[in-house]
Amino acid sequence: MAISAARKRKPPKRRSETVIQKIYKNPKTPFAFALLLADAVLTALIIAYVPYTKIDWDAYMSQVDGFIEGERDYGNLKGDTGPLVYPAGFLYIYSAIQYVTGGEVYPAQILFGFLYIVNLGIVLFIYVKTDVLPWWALTLLSLSKRLHSIFVLRLFNDCFAMTLLHASLVPLLYQKWHLSLIIFSAAVSVKMNVLLYAPPLLLLMVKAMDFIGVISALTGAALVQILLGLPFLWSYPIEYLSKAFNLGRVFIHFWSVNFKFVPEPVFVSKEFALILLVVHLGLLLIFVQYRWCKHEGGLVSFLRSRFVQMRLNTSITSSFPLKKSRNSSPGTKILKKEHIVTTMFTGNFVGIVCARSLHYQFYSWYFYSLPYLLWRTPFPTVVRLLLFAGVEFCWNVFPSTVYSSLVLLCVHIIILWGLWRAPPEYPYENDRSQARMKAS
Repeated sequence: MAISAARKRKPPKRRSETVIQKIYKNPKTPFAFALLLADAVLTALIIAYVPYTKIDWDAYMSQVDGFIEGERDYGNLKGDTGPLVYPAGFLYIYSAIQYVTGGEVYPAQILFGFLYIVNLGIVLFIYVKTDVLPWWALTLLSLSKRLHSIFVLRLFNDCFAMTLLHASLVPLLYQKWHLSLIIFSAAVSVKMNVLLYAPPLLLLMVKAMDFIGVISALTGAALVQILLGLPFLWSYPIEYLSKAFNLGRVFIHFWSVNFKFVPEPVFVSKEFALILLVVHLGLLLIFVQYRWCKHEGGLVSFLRSRFVQMRLNTSITSSFPLKKSRNSSPGTKILKKEHIVTTMFTGNFVGIVCARSLHYQFYSWYFYSLPYLLWRTPFPTVVRLLLFAGVEFCWNVFPSTVYSSLVLLCVHIIILWGLWRAPPEYPYENDRSQARMKAS
């Protein structure tokens, strides 16, 4: 009896050893959970002991008050920092926050603390799935003093926009393009900076989907914008579109973190904005041609092949309508997770480098992609860490100076050069992985 009982106890021991062995071989997942828990404690301590800084909260609440009272003219929705310049999603979110918190700061901080942890959890999930960083480097995602401040001490709407943006990347990893576009559009409805991700996202869609799929996904995204903006589009469409989607805003030179070294007359000039726009578009085209479409023979060759494939798919569908698969179409390919995330993060970073003005809350636009991008460069680990520290240092200089903004621009350019130097990897999954994905 004793021998048989001992034999029965052995399988659980083997199972526990197997779990330990798995953790030892791949510690990234348990470390991510531990990091999330530790950062939750740190965030709670910050909320409890670090004073709140009043910047935009009162303005947000004033704009929400006007909306709740029935105002639908965007020209009349104003706060102490000026008129409302964000799309309708912003109003819905902050109206809900006002309802839950009563407009009080402290309960709003707690809510934003939960939002910070949710966002960090989403980002950690992306990092674990792509497996680009070593497990210990995930710690970098929790080390930013400025990011904690943006979320729980300033309560900026950038926090919701970027959380939704990061959430939209998760369906991309599983080739769920329509769902991703809906979440992406929701992020745009909170703040327009999310559109910096639009060019690389469109390229990935053209790579992974057929023409009908791309059009239907874009239509879904457009419908989200129409539905969210409908109360304003119905009443005052011109005022809504001109205020909520104003691409010509000129920011105040004093608050610029990245171009403080540029004289103010030049900074506010249209010529400077045009130069940055041309550089931005030029860099995107260069990365598309020589990095993101390298294995397809460049952008023109890629578009030509997709057009030929589209015509072939159309002829096949018309000849054999019953052969068309509901989940995929002939010629579509499954993109690697790493290619998706690298393209999205790099495309956004190009826009960051060329942005005319980065305010302090704008750090949230790309901070969570920094470790990933740094580990995509061919630099040694020590250089990567120094570049990360350099960016963080510049964003914590307040107010920004000529030297801090110049250093930040130089570090950005070095990172961008490193991304350019990195050899482009083959973007598609192999045939076996593709077959498994289609079978599921």
